Amino acid sequence: MTNDMKQQTLAVAADQNAQYEQYRRPTKRDEFLATMEKIVPWRELCAVIEPHYPKAGNGRPPIGLERMLRMYFVQHWFNLADAACEDALLDSTALRRFVGIDLGRERVPDATTLLKFRRLLEEHKLGEALFAQVGAVLQAQGLKVGTGTIVDATIIGAPSSTKNADKKRDPEMHQARKGKQWYFGMKLHIGVDSKTGLAHSAVVTAANVHDKHPLPDLLHGQEQAVYGDCAYESQEALIESKAPKAKALTNRKVRKGSTTEELDHLVNRAKSRVRARVEHVFGVIKRLWGFNKARYRGLAKNATRAFVATSLANIYLARRHLMA
Repeated sequence: MTNDMKQQTLAVAADQNAQYEQYRRPTKRDEFLATMEKIVPWRELCAVIEPHYPKAGNGRPPIGLERMLRMYFVQHWFNLADAACEDALLDSTALRRFVGIDLGRERVPDATTLLKFRRLLEEHKLGEALFAQVGAVLQAQGLKVGTGTIVDATIIGAPSSTKNADKKRDPEMHQARKGKQWYFGMKLHIGVDSKTGLAHSAVVTAANVHDKHPLPDLLHGQEQAVYGDCAYESQEALIESKAPKAKALTNRKVRKGSTTEELDHLVNRAKSRVRARVEHVFGVIKRLWGFNKARYRGLAKNATRAFVATSLANIYLARRHLMA
């Protein structure tokens, strides 16, 4: 970490007195943070934000950029609100050690400071820039984007209640029907490399936008095969507009009772063996990072969170390769 401390304070010594805790074993949180410490490209990500970050002047010096980025990632990984993230750092030695906070010398950055950092990322659309930088780093590490792309979308719910100050739902969120159930919120559309299983593109829309509309933006143009579920059926022209060499291997709707019903199921099943890799990315974003509900009002704020969450999911899914 940057800004190494020359001398330990009693607070740091108390946090690091593992030699006196002979029966303590590393928790899953300790192991996770140790892995992220090693594989997150801190220097490259800080370089994306640094041109927009406040510089030291005549007033109060800003908190170190990497420290704030670490705190922001902790908020993502453990699905914490701003105030809850501050409390978690006060409560957890492991989190303080990861962020680099010595309570003997300094306070934990408060919820307002984290809020301002988050708004800085939103204002300059740095969520997209961080996503692109992570992709560049992973490709430099040998995880190249191949010739197959899997496209899919997932609904992220938003509060539908009107019991708030404005007495209305978020105007930028909309409802959509999936199966026989209605959902209110937004959609995260992603394009995933069929070989590595990592997302190389992402688009955020309201929930009522059909999956096919962002399709060209999810392709990089060099595909030879595009996989998707039945929502992308018969979109050959749309795929060809961005990736002219790509073959559409999207699932087809099966007509019950038709003469080809069994064959259609077999073909869809074969395609789904590849297509299932997209669910690994969504699984990390929604189950591990807890991003199954929108935390903020408006698409822009939630889009920044979605891009960063997808970036962190890529790093997590590539951890074995990066640790090798």
